[in-house]
Amino acid sequence: DREHIKRSMGKIADRPAAANQLLKMIRLLMRHAVDAGFRKDNPAIGIRKLKMESGGFRTWTEEEISTFYGKFPVGSRERLAFDLLLFTGQRRGDVVRMGRQHVRDGVLVIRQSKTGTEVEIPIAAELRQSLDLLPAGQLVFLMTGQGKPFTAAGFGNWFRDVVSAAGLPVSLSAHGLRKAACRRLAEAGCTAPQLMAISGHKTLAEATRYIEMANRKALAEEGMKKVRAFVAKDRRGTTVVKPDLEV
Repeated sequence: DREHIKRSMGKIADRPAAANQLLKMIRLLMRHAVDAGFRKDNPAIGIRKLKMESGGFRTWTEEEISTFYGKFPVGSRERLAFDLLLFTGQRRGDVVRMGRQHVRDGVLVIRQSKTGTEVEIPIAAELRQSLDLLPAGQLVFLMTGQGKPFTAAGFGNWFRDVVSAAGLPVSLSAHGLRKAACRRLAEAGCTAPQLMAISGHKTLAEATRYIEMANRKALAEEGMKKVRAFVAKDRRGTTVVKPDLEV
């Protein structure tokens, strides 16, 4: 019935495009069921599609990152997964494959499964802290509760539950942390080629978008500083004149 469809869409609400595609497929299937006489109505009719942000997956803010850190301490599997995503800037499908075999002299080297691009990422101190707490005999960094490596889909479902447990919006995803990593690189002043060397983006246009956003933010902040300085100077230069007692 309608509630079954809504519940199924809600489980993948962090991927609105996938949820809307699911609704479309169920609607077609139910229409066929009605035509074939298997049921009298199409429960998918009237269910609204989920709204999609124009920028795709939402980027994590620094406040949201801090909230997550406050919930899950170093040494937890949740924190390890988060640090792997944030400090490598890689997709979930590559993060679940990462292990000791990919570390060479303090650098994580992995070939991206989607693009075939090989990236070499120096391991940040925060990530190193999480990795150092792993059991010595554990080859793959991230393991399920059953002691097996995650699949990309399984990790996505698990991470969505983790985000919810942290009290954060379900719209925040693993891919949103990849975008946060790119945002941080851009705001730190990295060039597009430097950003691409870590993220593995194939075109300058993708990397340049983060650079432009960071530049706009920096310009806006600089502009507001000038406004505040101008106002403060104007106030200091204003002479207060006492009114005439006869007025």
